[in-house]
Amino acid sequence: MEDLARLSFPLLLSISSLLSVSGLEFHVGGPRGWVVPAAVDEPEYYNRWAMRERFHVGDSVYFKYKNDSVAVVDREAYRECSPADPLVLFDNGNTTFRFDRYGFFYFISGTPGHCEAGQRLIVRVMVHPATSGESGTPAPAPVTGGSSSSGSGSGSIQAKSDSPRTIHAGLGLLIGTLLTVLLLV
Repeated sequence: MEDLARLSFPLLLSISSLLSVSGLEFHVGGPRGWVVPAAVDEPEYYNRWAMRERFHVGDSVYFKYKNDSVAVVDREAYRECSPADPLVLFDNGNTTFRFDRYGFFYFISGTPGHCEAGQRLIVRVMVHPATSGESGTPAPAPVTGGSSSSGSGSGSIQAKSDSPRTIHAGLGLLIGTLLTVLLLV
């Protein structure tokens, strides 16, 4: 029995570390949500917020908004504040977007004039430290196409359910530890 417990510990530790890479959810704009910045001197409000955070593959951003939308766009559309041909457009007021690759993601408001007033965001997603031993090349960028969705999405622009949720990164480690304790007892 002791040999079984000794052999199963590394396996459980490996499984728990894989589970812990699930990701975190970041609330864009904090309690204010996804709104036009309040003052003229806040045109980079969302980008300053994003620069203080560390986003990894598997993390997600949650947008809460009213009478507005979130457009995922390419760099050029971001620079021009053009929601005319978004990669995907969300308009349900309750959007979670999951990052499934590393690189840059560009978000703007789809409401005319809001992007120009500062309602836009660039997120730089880094490789998660637990997966840094994998391939050093990023996944391909999303394909453009101007699709619309009222739910949530991911970096590959696939719609998911629209229920907001937070995934705690330590959950896998907790489960692995509990299983290990149970095996050793």
